[in-house]
Amino acid sequence: MSRSYVLNYLHCVFATKQRKPTINDPASVWAYIRGIARNRQFDLLAIGGTNNHIHLLVALPPERNISDTMRDIKANSSRFIRTTNRLFAWQDGYAAVSVSPSQRPTVKKYIGNQVEHHRVRSFEDEYLSLLKRSGADFDPDDVLG
Repeated sequence: MSRSYVLNYLHCVFATKQRKPTINDPASVWAYIRGIARNRQFDLLAIGGTNNHIHLLVALPPERNISDTMRDIKANSSRFIRTTNRLFAWQDGYAAVSVSPSQRPTVKKYIGNQVEHHRVRSFEDEYLSLLKRSGADFDPDDVLG
């Protein structure tokens, strides 16, 4: 084979410190994170969330790893948010679950419906459900710290 083909899709989720509703202008934060993706040269296929957490669907090229990508997103977006909310912080950690190419449209739709989704389900329930469905090994008492 003379060429490599890499399809590395990840559904990433992370929350504000103590899951407090401190994302005051979600649209500007989403736009800023789109800029981070452009500058760091990875594809951001979907972004959404509420005032206390974010969902991303990213396509990572083979030269990018998830831990550096999440560090870049969280550190830079945190700096941006602190320009209007000096007490803002992200909670430590994140979930990054692989997504089959055939499931990209489903995940995109799910991410796009976050506000509606959270009218009936808490972030905590959603996060634990995502981890359970993905088969992650976790302690429910420790995961939301």
